[in-house]
Amino acid sequence: MTAEGEQIPGARTYLVGGAVRDGLLGLPVRERDFVVVGSDVATMIDQGFTQVGKDFPVFLHPETKEEYALARTERKSAPGYHGFVVHADPLVTLEEDLARRDLTINALAQDAEGRIIDPFGGQADLHARLLRHVSPAFAEDPVRILRVARFAARFDALGFGTAPETAALMREMVAAGEVDALVPDRVWQELSRALGEARPSRFFEELRHCGALKILLPELERLWGVPQPEQWHPEVDTGVHVMMVLDQCARLSDEPEVRFAALCHDLGKGTTPGDVLPSHHGHEERSVELLGQVCQRLPVPTRFSELARVVARYHGKVHKVDELRASTILGVFEGADLFRRPERFERLLIACEADFRGRLGFEDRDYPQGATWRRLAQACAAVDSGAIARASEPTRIRESVRLARLEAVKAALGAD
Repeated sequence: MTAEGEQIPGARTYLVGGAVRDGLLGLPVRERDFVVVGSDVATMIDQGFTQVGKDFPVFLHPETKEEYALARTERKSAPGYHGFVVHADPLVTLEEDLARRDLTINALAQDAEGRIIDPFGGQADLHARLLRHVSPAFAEDPVRILRVARFAARFDALGFGTAPETAALMREMVAAGEVDALVPDRVWQELSRALGEARPSRFFEELRHCGALKILLPELERLWGVPQPEQWHPEVDTGVHVMMVLDQCARLSDEPEVRFAALCHDLGKGTTPGDVLPSHHGHEERSVELLGQVCQRLPVPTRFSELARVVARYHGKVHKVDELRASTILGVFEGADLFRRPERFERLLIACEADFRGRLGFEDRDYPQGATWRRLAQACAAVDSGAIARASEPTRIRESVRLARLEAVKAALGAD
């Protein structure tokens, strides 16, 4: 094994894709993938590689477990993500393999001597900070729309934008119904990865600009153009607010589930009757309902959906802790399952802080409500429920513990 990758007898091995791209950008290389030109399945297995998957000729190195793929071409055979015929053959050239990739900045290779192979102008687009499709074959795979949006979110700080011709092609793909053929699993895979990028809002903005967001997440799309009271929301537009909240959350937490909760916390504002705008009374429960629709349509993991539901339901109360009665505060603790899942309550507070800061002019303000809730939660957690249980009738244990916690909240509030 060399630094450039395993050299297969009778074949040529190239480092490809993201490792080459990130190296040229001066970024840390997360993982390395290789393409093998001039080999076949039998030779790879003879060299000790393990074949993975049934659809593509991809192998794992016996020691490093890095991926090595035989050079291949792809031909569109049916609508959607799975509608491809893959052809791997020792005669497939490196350029033919690179031609099937999505963006020019990903269609780069490096040989064993360190030379860059760049048949489609990827280096020039790296310099120009452009996300540009390699060929018209881009339109054959709707997942590529999601990938462009995700790369826009990842490289936002570097000033990357989508090339006009690529943006136009993405709009054409949406109009042709290609996005409708995306499978929910792949949508969630790309969405959840985008939530972990440097500026996740760019992902949703890119999808909105090409028309894909209204198909994939109509509950989110309808927030743009919905007004909020300017007194509390100088940015006014709810869609703008939610994107600001998402990016503030990215500053506060690197956990995708917290960012997802921030994304979905205000979905109910999109269904507020027009005659009561810009007020959004009761939007919290409408947000919970719409979140349920999202989680039915996409394979959202339970830890994501449960936290998002808690944030959607309670963020209004969290902001107004100084106005709440002790019984209401205890109700929030119970509803958020504080006593069994204190770590989830902490995530709730982080999402609420992002909501508070996700407003024009509020980006760097303190959020004292968080400290108040943590202090009250600590007072409740100090209640010795075991001792109360031992001293109570079995049928009254739950009530006795709750009363003790209520008194603890009252005492903590009285200490202010």
